[in-house]
Amino acid sequence: MNIRIQPLQKAAGVCWQVRFASHSVTFRSEAEARQFVATLEARLQAPHQWPSQTQRAAG
Repeated sequence: MNIRIQPLQKAAGVCWQVRFASHSVTFRSEAEARQFVATLEARLQAPHQWPSQTQRAAG
């Protein structure tokens, strides 16, 4: 997944935007934006278990 962090100029000063897929999230600082990206990447790379056939039928 392509994840980008970029500064934005706003009337209140600079904020930071994280863009991924068709989504964007704005943060007050670069550190907050980078922490969000680290958490997002960790969750994307975490092992995921496919639901069993019985779980899919019950859901």
